[in-house]
Amino acid sequence: MTPADLSRVLYDLVLALAERRRAAGVEVELGLALGDVTLERPKLREHGDWASSIAMRIAKPFGQSPRDIATELAEGLAAIDGVATAEVAGPGFINIRLDAAAAGALAKTIVEAGERYGHGDSLAGSVINLEFVSANPTGPLHIGHTRWAALGDSIGRVLRAAGAEVANEYYINDAGSQMAVFGLSVLAAAKGEPTPEGGYPGSYIADLAEQVLEREPKLLELADDVALHTATEIAYELQLAEIRESLDRFNVHFDVWTSERRMQVKGDDGLSDVDTAIERLRAQGHVFDEDDAVWVRTTDFGDDKDRVARRGNGVYTYFAADAAYYLDKGDRGFKHKIYLLGADHHGYVHRLKALAGAAGDDPERDIEVLIGQLVSINGAKLSKRAGNIIELDDLQAWLGTDALRYTLGRYPADSPLTIDPEILQRRTNDNPVFYVQYAHARTSAVDRNAASVGVDRSTFAPELLDHETESALLGALQEFPRIVAQSAELREPHRVARYIEELAGLYHRWYDNCRVLPLGDEPIGDLHRTRLWLNDATGQVIRNGLDLLGVSAPERM
Repeated sequence: MTPADLSRVLYDLVLALAERRRAAGVEVELGLALGDVTLERPKLREHGDWASSIAMRIAKPFGQSPRDIATELAEGLAAIDGVATAEVAGPGFINIRLDAAAAGALAKTIVEAGERYGHGDSLAGSVINLEFVSANPTGPLHIGHTRWAALGDSIGRVLRAAGAEVANEYYINDAGSQMAVFGLSVLAAAKGEPTPEGGYPGSYIADLAEQVLEREPKLLELADDVALHTATEIAYELQLAEIRESLDRFNVHFDVWTSERRMQVKGDDGLSDVDTAIERLRAQGHVFDEDDAVWVRTTDFGDDKDRVARRGNGVYTYFAADAAYYLDKGDRGFKHKIYLLGADHHGYVHRLKALAGAAGDDPERDIEVLIGQLVSINGAKLSKRAGNIIELDDLQAWLGTDALRYTLGRYPADSPLTIDPEILQRRTNDNPVFYVQYAHARTSAVDRNAASVGVDRSTFAPELLDHETESALLGALQEFPRIVAQSAELREPHRVARYIEELAGLYHRWYDNCRVLPLGDEPIGDLHRTRLWLNDATGQVIRNGLDLLGVSAPERM
């Protein structure tokens, strides 16, 4: 019996109770939906498998004490197949214990569901645009981008697991002064000249210049403006390709790559997407002209000041580009937008929410701006190529993708994080990623060893799974769908990491106490076969959890 099955049973009992009250002439206005009947894991295992506080919620419309209602519901639950006991505790809690067969049946459910176990439909119908990383294509990805890449990708994974339709999007900041400075830096390196004042340092610029010259050997023979344009475009293409490759190695994938400069290109009508966006906002009454500039009246939507969209010299501001990009997302069918930004972007929160309001959206419902905090790694060295940053590629080569992805994913985005590389490189239980991956590898080893001695899953007798460690393990396995749904709802994939660490601990304790393989000349029995189902169910859930964090599940370690 799954938690969903049990919630349905309890919901039906509440409805039946209400009908009995009405038949007796008592007016009951319940207003209760199935989703309102939730279950919790008791803090102490001896209190049962599940607990419900529904009696306290419905006491007022019933006009009775919560404990009296709980007593009636507990009597109904105790008569249900699969429920061993239902007891009333405190002011009206119901503690429910399943019998071994009902609890153990979950193992087969998990194995048969496979990679779909844990997925649900709590966010079905949601169409979400998730923007993260969005680094300038003027240099390699660094340690700050690393955290946002890991978190953003994992948030997208849990959202999809909860039934949402999600597009991971990378906004390429390829317009503006930084691109001009980038091009000047590359061209100077190609000429053998020093980096221009305010230019980009680092040997990666020299590497790009060398590749540009290989692609265009006559670069230095071109007119200055043509040479600058050519160097900028080729270097931009090369650097963006490197960023894509770095993210691919980090197991982070984007569905959409949107170029900022594309929105500034004039169409056949002589207007760019930025021009059109400002005129659309003007038509909605949110744009005004003052001091030769064009403004958006964002203070109407909670911003601390109105924002300039176009300066008196006719040049659009970053805010205007943000407006065009926001409207472009909506035009592509994304009602809900999530932005994951760094700690230095707090000022963008009110600005983007005000922009959502000016665009006709609900700033409290249609847009989320998640601010992440900084990350540091003890002993990390600055990039030899870039000189002043710690590169993602260097971190991967040093610590490995799995260790980085897991560690960055197991903490909330809004907490500053310092990573200890010594722990991540240990093959011991105090290294969380090793601890979880080892548990998965152990489930795979049990599979291999079982096959070698003839233990298979030809029989499933869940009533045999009555050891206390089996009860604890099954109880945790039941929690996975709720953990995934909660992680998606709160945009907190670290909950998955903490969950599978707990699950790994319960599995190791079960492994130490309950044998899948027969001892000596002991004949293979139904208990061995049924425990193999539980072993495989645990491996499946650990694997599913690691996948939500973008981390591999090795079969051997």
